[in-house]
Amino acid sequence: MSSPCDPQYAPAGDVSAALMMIDSRLKAVNDRRSKTDPEQRRMVDQFAASMGAAGLSELLDGTCTLIYMHMSWLRSAFEQHDEDVVEYVVPTLVATMRMMPKTYRPEVIPTMAGLLIAAGIGLSPNLWRAQYGPWTAAEMNPLEATAALLAEHVNRVSGSNDPSFATRLIADALSEADQG
Repeated sequence: MSSPCDPQYAPAGDVSAALMMIDSRLKAVNDRRSKTDPEQRRMVDQFAASMGAAGLSELLDGTCTLIYMHMSWLRSAFEQHDEDVVEYVVPTLVATMRMMPKTYRPEVIPTMAGLLIAAGIGLSPNLWRAQYGPWTAAEMNPLEATAALLAEHVNRVSGSNDPSFATRLIADALSEADQG
């Protein structure tokens, strides 16, 4: 039986813009900067503001698509070892979220965990979230940070020394989709 949250019904959004924002966040983390460079944050905010309402909606959908794609990759990797991605990934990321109270206010953690679980069981995170009403302003920064945490987790699980593995994984998938 098909679910209304099946990924086939979900808009992909602007995955390229979302990937650019997440890659920027990952580079800041990998450069060992404890905080995002104020100039970089200003440029990202300016970019987001220039997109308009429709563009922001596309960016939200694109970010959820990244979460879905990364969780799908992780699900495949964990299944090869007869392990459950939800059991091993979600608690780790939630624990990390709880250690970041400025980014993740306690009330948004269940929503971010729900996005990860939805993607981990093969549902569209953006369609899952849509059941509960429109996105709130309080969820924007946590959504971006969740996608970045997840990408960083993909980098660690991959065993690659390449800090851009997760970014390349999505870029390669987009390139293959364009060619197909």
